[in-house]
Amino acid sequence: MIADTLRKAIRVDLQLIADMIEPRSRVLDVGCGDGALLEYLTTFKQVDGRGIELSSEGVNACVSAGLSVIQGNADTDLVDYPEHAFDYVILSQTLQAMRAPRMALEQLLRIGRRAIVSFPNFAHWRVRYYLLMRGRMPMSGALPYSWYDTPNIHLCTIRDFLELCRELGITIERSLALDHASVPRAISGVVSANLFGEQAVFLLRK
Repeated sequence: MIADTLRKAIRVDLQLIADMIEPRSRVLDVGCGDGALLEYLTTFKQVDGRGIELSSEGVNACVSAGLSVIQGNADTDLVDYPEHAFDYVILSQTLQAMRAPRMALEQLLRIGRRAIVSFPNFAHWRVRYYLLMRGRMPMSGALPYSWYDTPNIHLCTIRDFLELCRELGITIERSLALDHASVPRAISGVVSANLFGEQAVFLLRK
């Protein structure tokens, strides 16, 4: 019953992240929210999972579910973790809300042997169309906030992220773009992925 509930509740992008993680791994989920992914990984992958979350509501939800999560600010607290303390460090739908995304990415791959990063793609055709036709900052399922009330301060595109990985010497082991219907496809062509991918998920190593 619990397994069925978790399978139904977890988002598609979180399922894709979970599929990239080996069973019984050491995992740190940065910005883990209510702990849905950590709970899934603990249940189905038997991982040794830890989390860090800024909101007290998220931390309370995680602790109530029996998850090992602390309250902290990922912008400042990642430097306190030792090198290679985890097999995987996850940053799901949070990179665009970081004050220093480049530094955050470097910290993820210092702390973990691999990092999994997902983010909304600001170059998706619906975003472009919204800007062109309405002349306003876009709102969508992946970008649900008004411009004056958004936590997203460093929006980027798939092409931007690929370029940052190249600059930092990061190896991309796997990359997926999710379309508007959350159907994932491997990123083989940058132009098509940048145009039709509403979200992206990357498995990285240094």
